[in-house]
Amino acid sequence: MTSFLYRAETLLIRGLLAVIRALPAAIASNLGGGVARTIGPALPVSKIADRNLQLAMPELDALARRRIVRDCWDNLGRTVGEFPHIGHLKHNTPSGAGWSVEGEEHLEAAKASGRPVIFFSGHIGNWELMPPVVARYGMPFASFYRAASNPGVDGLIHSLRQEAMGQDVPMFPKGAKGARSALKHLSKGGHLGVLGDQKMNDGIEARLFGRSAMTASAAAVFALRHDALIVTGHVRRDGPARLVLVVDPPFSPEKTDDRAKDVLALTQLFNDRLESWIREIPGSWLWLHRRWDKSLYRNMATPC
Repeated sequence: MTSFLYRAETLLIRGLLAVIRALPAAIASNLGGGVARTIGPALPVSKIADRNLQLAMPELDALARRRIVRDCWDNLGRTVGEFPHIGHLKHNTPSGAGWSVEGEEHLEAAKASGRPVIFFSGHIGNWELMPPVVARYGMPFASFYRAASNPGVDGLIHSLRQEAMGQDVPMFPKGAKGARSALKHLSKGGHLGVLGDQKMNDGIEARLFGRSAMTASAAAVFALRHDALIVTGHVRRDGPARLVLVVDPPFSPEKTDDRAKDVLALTQLFNDRLESWIREIPGSWLWLHRRWDKSLYRNMATPC
């Protein structure tokens, strides 16, 4: 029965992707955003988003939180609608669908360094843009992924990402095995991308929006162990399928005789950058997961 349902789900999603791909990128973006912002705020998971906003930005009133939750769904829907088009968007178009880079010189400097690079970002804007854009600057990077439970759907997602990259790039499963493979990849001079904004129960305790948040330390550990160059950045949405990769200056991790302290300091730096990006455009972040301790989500009230 499960196998039948998986096949049916795969066929359905394959058909939806075909329809989305047939549409112009901007129309696909508008369609995805419209559907998501209409349906999403009524779903139970939006209560989690509202609670996250209460925890992160207590100064916001209920109306402001509702607007951000709606924007969050809009961004997620647009990201889905744009996903099949990412590899075909044009560079530096004067208007309409396309992508550009702010801080292009930082990518060029990272490339010229000849060092392994760790690219750090979060689920902000259309986060699927970063891998193919960085690949076009000569630094295709491997990344971690959480496989979909349906193997057919997982294969569709994987093939779309590889198509956008224009080449076959390793993707490591989350967990100990994937971490070992990623370390080996870096040791050979490869590059690695990390989306480090989700809760990691077996991570380390850092701060996010002034609250304790269990945070994955992999990016910091890997950078320190292999003296990798670090480039942080995020994607800003300037319109339907009109995306800007904002790149920060590259830097080297600071090392002392206390490795645990170094890992925490670098992990905190990553969280601080995430917070600054999110505060710029709160609705561009994926607020839909429980980011802080589970005790803070008990007895959640329905959003006003």
